[in-house]
Amino acid sequence: MKNFSFRDLTVYKKSFELAMDIFHESKNFPEEEKYGLTTQIRKSSRSVCSCIGEGYRKRIYKKHFVSKITDSDMENSETQVWLDFALGCEYITKEKYDNFNNRSEEIGRMLNHMIENPEKYLRKNEKFLN
Repeated sequence: MKNFSFRDLTVYKKSFELAMDIFHESKNFPEEEKYGLTTQIRKSSRSVCSCIGEGYRKRIYKKHFVSKITDSDMENSETQVWLDFALGCEYITKEKYDNFNNRSEEIGRMLNHMIENPEKYLRKNEKFLN
């Protein structure tokens, strides 16, 4: 029997792919943004994934799981803010912005589902401990 991992979650796969695409696109940001926008957008987009992984490992603790997935949703929203700045500063095209933002919105809906339905992320034989 295969162990199901957070890496198997569709929301993790989509958020990882988006973070990687943002990383590659941010390589084109100006040098003066190296410790500003570039660092911030990379950090927040990666944090979406890390919070999913952390939360999934503690999913038998309902409050902890929901808290970590809420953190992931917060990081996803922060990424959208940095995308707004990247567009406003003309570092990305409107087409690229729309692509990234639409994908982030989809991830947000998936995270919201996890927050509202934490029991669906338990294994068949698991129960919440808190």
